[in-house]
Order: sequence, then C-alpha cells, then structure tokens
Amino acid sequence: MASLQDSLGTHFCGGFLIREDFVFTAAHCLKENEKIHVVLGTNNIKRNSKSRQKIKVKKCYPHPEHSKNKYDFDVMLCKLERNATLNKDVKVIELPNKGEKVSDETQCLACGWGQSKPKTSAMKNLQEVFLKIQNSKQCAKYWTSYFVPERMLCTHFNGKKGICQGDSGGPLVCMNKAHGIAAFTATPCSEIYPNVFMKTSAFVPWIKDTMKK
Repeated sequence: MASLQDSLGTHFCGGFLIREDFVFTAAHCLKENEKIHVVLGTNNIKRNSKSRQKIKVKKCYPHPEHSKNKYDFDVMLCKLERNATLNKDVKVIELPNKGEKVSDETQCLACGWGQSKPKTSAMKNLQEVFLKIQNSKQCAKYWTSYFVPERMLCTHFNGKKGICQGDSGGPLVCMNKAHGIAAFTATPCSEIYPNVFMKTSAFVPWIKDTMKK
C-alpha cells in the first residue's frame, strides 16, 4: 500500500506498487506542478519507522482519456525516481489478466488512510474494510451514466463502512489480485450509494505499454 503525499508530507491519495518502480493510482489524484512523494512500508504514515520508504515521484502518466471524462478512465501510473526495496513490508500487488472478471458478491478488501467520516482529517493508521462486489445493473441504477460497467465495478455500502475522501487510488483486492482502484463515492461519503472502483482488468494493455516508457 502506498500513500501519495505533497511537498508538506500531507496524505492526499492512496496507491499501490505494481512494479518496483511504478505505483498505480487514480488519475484525479494528479497534482499539477506539485512535487509528489510516495510513502511505502508503514501502516502509520505519521511515524518514521525503520520499514518506511519515502520515494520521490519522477513522472505521472494519467490515462489520456481521463481529461475528456471526469469519472471514466480514472487511472494513473506514477514512475518513481528509484526502485522501491521489496521486503516483508513492501510488496507488489498482483494485477488481474486482461478481461478477468470478479463475480457478484465476492468479498474483497479495500484499504486506505482516507477520512473515517465526512469533514475529518486523513487517518494516520491504515484502515481496512471488507466489501462485497455489487451487481453492475444495481450500480447503474444509483449512478446512472456516471457508471460505466466496461471499466468500473462497485461494492455494496450500508452507510457505515466503505471508502471516503482520501482513499482514492487505493486497491480493491479480490482473490489476492488488485481488481479495483478506488475512484468515487457519494459526497458526503456517508450517503448510501455504492462505492465505485475502476476495473483494473480493463486497463492491463495500457499499463503494460505505459510501463515501457
């Protein structure tokens, strides 16, 4: 798990390592003309533990289609200035294959340092929550045209446990693979709308091509 932080060390988005030198996150996390660091290897982002790795981001590559679609194609790769050191605290999360599907009602794990409730600060300790995949047709009833089933999936939300502001870009891990990237939810996040994630399997070819740069 990765914390994206600005030059002041303030957490603003999540992400996850998919190669020693690349972090996958959400495109709306891009901060123009801002020096971004990635913090890896710690659950407490306020503490300087021995396992903590802080690495500058060399360049971010938002999906080129995202600029035309505020909610769609919301994925981004960030190239690190140096390789992360892989160990028991810093690991790469496996991606699904192109077009690989995850069944409705599958239990998945989402995590992040985002708000625990609306209008609060980011959490200092990493939070985890189990969420179940919701049927795409049900998601579309809530989110109408904002939800694009070819590139998105969503999870049930009962108004208590789910993603919130600051969790964007974090992984949704199903069957040990990062099937989703936290994208958007209702504002405030306590409203009972499904949590929406970009569908990683839809972007595998773009990921492979971009990591060649």
